[in-house]
Amino acid sequence: MAVDYALLKKGGFMRQKQKDNFSLRLRVVGGNLTAVQLAKIAEVAEKYGDGHVHLTSRQSVEIPFIKLEDIDAVKNALGEGGVEPGVCGPRVRTVTACQGEAICPSGCIDTFAIAKELDERYYARELPHKFKFGVTGCQNNCLKAEENDLGIKGGIKVSWRESDCIGCGVCIKACRSQALTMEGGKITLDPEKCNFCGRCVKSCPTEAWDQVHGYIVSFGGLFGNEINKGEPIVPFIEDHDKLLAVCDAAIEFFKQNAKPSERFKFTIDRVGQDVFEKAILDAYNA
Repeated sequence: MAVDYALLKKGGFMRQKQKDNFSLRLRVVGGNLTAVQLAKIAEVAEKYGDGHVHLTSRQSVEIPFIKLEDIDAVKNALGEGGVEPGVCGPRVRTVTACQGEAICPSGCIDTFAIAKELDERYYARELPHKFKFGVTGCQNNCLKAEENDLGIKGGIKVSWRESDCIGCGVCIKACRSQALTMEGGKITLDPEKCNFCGRCVKSCPTEAWDQVHGYIVSFGGLFGNEINKGEPIVPFIEDHDKLLAVCDAAIEFFKQNAKPSERFKFTIDRVGQDVFEKAILDAYNA
């Protein structure tokens, strides 16, 4: 019987150079796996692979040296541990994320919660080419959000509250973008320089800053044969529903306008940055 290699690849089984051997990519959301899942992956790698796994650059796990005749058995065994095969090809890929504010002191948003929501909303959706989401918690940018087709970076919009300020100047020292100055005991924030890092908030001993946690969304990143840094259209998105609205708009723009095997960045370039920006702004302002 003929083997449908395209269908196998769609389900995460990628052909190796060794005949009838496959490297199976697994579905991992935001870089998180439970101990139970890890144990099952190890068991399958020992029984059906060659005893090792590969950690991909996008936080997934691949089990190499899966034999063609074992594919169904592998899927069944993994399912017992709550592990699913991943996807390859022209569709939404694994959503990557750093640990975010749930664990990291620098984090400004709950990255895993967002990654899980994006995964449930978009994962494996059919598109003209692959599409990658990445979520990072702050300006340290451990996840390199701008390398993704759509990157989400956590941030904090701040405003100084004079009544609680003791004039210690710690926030000014903490600000790496030199957005804060003090004169006559009063702090001035330059909004053109502020990058929403939140270091002023986190360093203040008296919590003299009002804060709104939100998202900096970049579009059109690439890091492969071509390299491009994704750029934001809306400087800072405060509302969670608006975040999802612009994500929906980006995916729909790509689906409606891209040619087969054309990455998102090149679709934007071909159709027009102004046309794309209008689509995003219309979604944001709706």
